[in-house]
Amino acid sequence: MLDQYQIQLTRMLEAEQYREAKQLLRFLLQCQGQEKRHYEEWDSLLGWLEMAFPDGEGALEGAEEESDDEEAIREQLLRPPNQDDAYISQVMYIMQHHPMLDQQMLALERAAYIEDGRVTQMILEWLERDSVHPIVQFKALQCLRKRGAVGAVALNRLDEQVVLDIEQTPLTMDDFPEPIGRIQERTESVAEVDDPTLPHFARELWKESLQFLYGTSAYRWMLDDSEETVDCFAAALHLTLHLTVYGSANDDDIRDTYGITDSMRFRYEQACRTLRSVAMLLQTGGGESEP
Repeated sequence: MLDQYQIQLTRMLEAEQYREAKQLLRFLLQCQGQEKRHYEEWDSLLGWLEMAFPDGEGALEGAEEESDDEEAIREQLLRPPNQDDAYISQVMYIMQHHPMLDQQMLALERAAYIEDGRVTQMILEWLERDSVHPIVQFKALQCLRKRGAVGAVALNRLDEQVVLDIEQTPLTMDDFPEPIGRIQERTESVAEVDDPTLPHFARELWKESLQFLYGTSAYRWMLDDSEETVDCFAAALHLTLHLTVYGSANDDDIRDTYGITDSMRFRYEQACRTLRSVAMLLQTGGGESEP
């Protein structure tokens, strides 16, 4: 469990999520039974974060402007002035052949800003021709939408043949249909009672799961706007979250908390299998692309 917290803390700092990092550090400092050096490191890091990124009134003033500035800087870095054939070929090669997923996705971020119209067709042909990791597929769909592509694309996603409308691809979590957000909110509200850091883990796990499952039969089932569907997937997300973070979970307690009745049991277990399989893929195959 400590290793999972350390990994998440590192990710928060890399993503400049300083407010969340401070919340996690405060939680860790309240935990018992860890080595003294851990507490010293956490306390020192929290002190530095408090000094460098203080909370309080005025802390968020200009946050929106800063966010816009950061996005502008990011776009400037991803859109070089010299987009010759050599640059385009390099980006396309990394996108298709690099063994690391993060490099493929970075190439797709760059591809979104390439002004050459041929790139859209190259991405479409690659998606329809090659076996592409589900997360990279989703990033490619986002890239195509950013490039203004429209129409449908046929893909094999998790052994399912799906046809997706490019212009419907969510670019942010807010773009997903309303039931998707309700599942996340339901899990966060319950998980926060046990552990104030769990909502962050829940958001990250849910986001990654959606990137895997988007467009599949499991995803379409999530869109069934009923309380029972929300409860089944929220409980399954909670169970998977506990297994991922703690290594164990009390299935009976979770079912009772979310009101999973006997008539819902089969659907709940289906949702659990789906999310646990995604979590296992994230843990075992998240660093390499598919052959």
